[in-house]
Amino acid sequence: MGTRLPLVLRQLRRPPHPPGPPLRLRVPCRASSGGGGGGGGGSGSREDLLGQRRLLDGQARSSRSPGGRTPAARDSIVREVIQNSKEVLSLLQEKNPAFKPVLAIIQAGDDNLMQEINQNLAEETGLNITHICLPPDSSEAEIIDEILKINEDTRVHGLALQISENLFSNKVLNALKPEKDVDGVTDINLGKLVRGDAHECFVSPVAKAVIELLEKSGVNLDGKKILVVGAYGSLEAALQCLFQRKGSMTMSSQWKTSQLQRKLHEADIVVLGSPKPEEIPLTWMQPGTTVLNCSHDFLSGKVGCGSPRIHFGGLIEEDDVSLLAAALRIQNMVSSGRRWLREQQHRRWRLHCLKLQPLSPVPSDIEISRGQTPKAVDVLAKEIGLLADEIEIYGKSKAKVRLSVLERLKNQADGKYVLVAGITPTPLGEGKSTVTIGLVQALTAHLNVNSFACLRQPSQGPTFGVKGGAAGGGYAQVIPMEEFNLHLTGDIHAITAANNLLAAAIDTRILHENTQTDKALYNRLVPLVNGVREFSEIQLARLKKLGINKTDPSTLTEEEVSKFARLDINPSTITWQRVLDTNDRFLRKITIGQGNTEKGYSRQAQFDIAVASEIMAVLALTDSLADMKARLGRMVVASDKSGQPVTADDLGVTGALTVLMKDAIKPNLMQTLEGTPVFVHAGPFANIAHGNSSVLADKIALKLVGEEGFVVTEAGFGADIGMEKFFNIKCRASGLVPNVVVLVATVRALKMHGGGPSVTAGVPLKKEYTEENIQLVADGCCNLQKQIQIAQLFGVPVVVALNVFKTDTRAEVDLVCELAKRAGAFDAVPCYHWSVGGKGSVDLARAVREAASKRSRFQFLYDVQLPVVDKIRTIAQAVYGAKDIELSPEAQAKIDRYTQQGFGNLPICMAKTHLSLSHQPDRKGVPRDFILPISDVRASIGAGFIYPLVGTMSTMPGLPTRPCFYDIDLDTKTEQVKGLF
Repeated sequence: MGTRLPLVLRQLRRPPHPPGPPLRLRVPCRASSGGGGGGGGGSGSREDLLGQRRLLDGQARSSRSPGGRTPAARDSIVREVIQNSKEVLSLLQEKNPAFKPVLAIIQAGDDNLMQEINQNLAEETGLNITHICLPPDSSEAEIIDEILKINEDTRVHGLALQISENLFSNKVLNALKPEKDVDGVTDINLGKLVRGDAHECFVSPVAKAVIELLEKSGVNLDGKKILVVGAYGSLEAALQCLFQRKGSMTMSSQWKTSQLQRKLHEADIVVLGSPKPEEIPLTWMQPGTTVLNCSHDFLSGKVGCGSPRIHFGGLIEEDDVSLLAAALRIQNMVSSGRRWLREQQHRRWRLHCLKLQPLSPVPSDIEISRGQTPKAVDVLAKEIGLLADEIEIYGKSKAKVRLSVLERLKNQADGKYVLVAGITPTPLGEGKSTVTIGLVQALTAHLNVNSFACLRQPSQGPTFGVKGGAAGGGYAQVIPMEEFNLHLTGDIHAITAANNLLAAAIDTRILHENTQTDKALYNRLVPLVNGVREFSEIQLARLKKLGINKTDPSTLTEEEVSKFARLDINPSTITWQRVLDTNDRFLRKITIGQGNTEKGYSRQAQFDIAVASEIMAVLALTDSLADMKARLGRMVVASDKSGQPVTADDLGVTGALTVLMKDAIKPNLMQTLEGTPVFVHAGPFANIAHGNSSVLADKIALKLVGEEGFVVTEAGFGADIGMEKFFNIKCRASGLVPNVVVLVATVRALKMHGGGPSVTAGVPLKKEYTEENIQLVADGCCNLQKQIQIAQLFGVPVVVALNVFKTDTRAEVDLVCELAKRAGAFDAVPCYHWSVGGKGSVDLARAVREAASKRSRFQFLYDVQLPVVDKIRTIAQAVYGAKDIELSPEAQAKIDRYTQQGFGNLPICMAKTHLSLSHQPDRKGVPRDFILPISDVRASIGAGFIYPLVGTMSTMPGLPTRPCFYDIDLDTKTEQVKGLF
């Protein structure tokens, strides 16, 4: 047979298989003998196997001694192994009905007999088998290429090589994943065998077959002299190790050695690992010596045992060994499947936590971060139960996690779901991220409870602006903090690119519609390519939306052509803005289209900060790639001149947006200072969007921690903003039910709400904040009490975490905790994680664990079917404490338009200052009897919410007089970042 058929087979396996059993190629293909994966055989249908046995018996009958084992007896050994494997597999499938292990065999040559035997053995056991048939002259690189493909194929649980001996190089063998190496040829499996960990590795089926056959023949191996001759590599090492375990004295020799005759003469048992050269007579062996032949010359079809005239005490032929070896390989396959299933199940993490050595005074955040060496992220991933093919590594300390893990763990019960929110903060922030990190460090590193932190990715704007980074602080932070705060894996850049592509598409479409006739526009939208004209998939979707049930571009009427080609966007209704991940106040209002090529089309526009893009909100709320694509397509960018919404789908850009976002949808895995896992994913603006990390990160984390574990996620700003949106928007989208709210407070913020002087970023705190002042604290606890009451509206127990600063006194701390409990908090606990790490939040962790054990009575604040105005009023009155709302004429007109367009049943995402419960940042404590002004109302239809603007809201922050970038620098010798905080 030439190389044409193997090449065709090769092409057949390249396209990805649809879900279900893998492709099984039962086609003759060329092969030559292989060391680790050569032999095969066993029992399929009895008639087929007996026919194959008779063929092998006929080849070797002349060289079998009268005392040799009968075919029936040998078949019984194989039958026993296969039957045991079948029973084990059946037990596994009782709990996992869809499970069927797959063995892949890479074969280079035309050993059709072994292929059929392997096929029948697999079928009888209940396995699937895939043959990858390559030309006999395949190179080492081609073999490795096929191995690497199978390594990454999650449907394949075992891999064997049936290739020529000269291709069994160290490079080829160690390309196999050890967990799929059912022939036990990799260094890792051999090393475990030598070390005595045979139960943790795969042992060579050929070597095991030799031992089995000897013992079944009644040979006592203890004290016997064994000579292994002509064996190489993994087979030689495995044989020596197994014989030594049985108490045998083992020697190895190659055929061409001067001492061979003496060694053969002294041996009680001889194992032939390769064909015997003709010049070596069998008379060199003592009569009565037991000989096992592991060699079969598949190219010639001859058994390599020598002259039929010499008789020994026992001669066990290659067909005996190879048949049993094939059965034992199947046994290894079942073991591989069992291990794989065990890995799919949740287990308590075997997490190696990193030790902290806190210093006093506490160094800067970046010094602390740099003083800890993070674990390699692939090690962390393995510790928390992620499989190798479920992560994509970015550098040493971060990785993306593929969404396939959700499918694998779909039957796994979720862990407990904890939200960290805060009281109304000072402009400095009160440490929600720090509390989140301290809590999971306490749970996992100190209480041995599986826990995950889920955080937002910080924007570059605050990092270089005024607030600094968002990786936590002190000894409770995500490391490396410079990677956390700068670029990460590029998700925000992907959002920026997708957002601005859509913005360009809007203005470009308006320009072309303004300058072309219907016919010219249509001909360019649906061009003739190589004599063929056809609609793209997204254009067909637009036709369907328009009620045009045609697929042939030449059949549209003039009216239909115009209807299809013209979006008729009203420029004054465009809500889609360009974005940039930098604070740049001079882009808040711009004029576009002033170039000569824009032919007079210009309009006022603006830039928003990238995290304010609706695409960021879509990323945070989606639950799959398909859902994200649908949400992106639904995004409304403007209205047409008849008042109907214009979407990304209408512009034909949805597929391109999805392509740009295909990697951003995967959560980013990092770790805390104590080596516990963190997901950093999505960072929607907490004012105009919902300010929470992604649904996907939470869902994956809840599966990974298991039923007794905890996922701690953080909401932006105070509980009146981030927590309310978490409950009413994120929980509606995810279907997840929270168990506990951790409400973060600081003495500093409470003093501000009690009437203390203003707090300004970059300005030293006044003495009221650095000295004890019980009265200010007592007066300010009204804000804490109000935020507790807001959480109770949703039926979720509250644990107050008092983030203690070094200037706080014992009396102040005790007062806050006492007043919080009186206000209805389940518990209130002082926390010291900033100065000592997770150890300082163990009391908080215990309180959270106890609160989570209580029955959840979670409920939404409002019914989404209520009119938009009623939903806004409910939030204003129940959450903020407003007397009523006041709608501007523009806001009322927008509400009427969105309701008419069918968007009135979406949840509400209030865009309001975070510095007060009211719309006025200077009103601290608990403002009362105020009217909440709604200046405008906008819609994020793809994300799935309506967002009213309360008062004046900026979606593009500005830089202060002295931004953080003054302190940020790079050491050009060490390439270390300096000045981040």
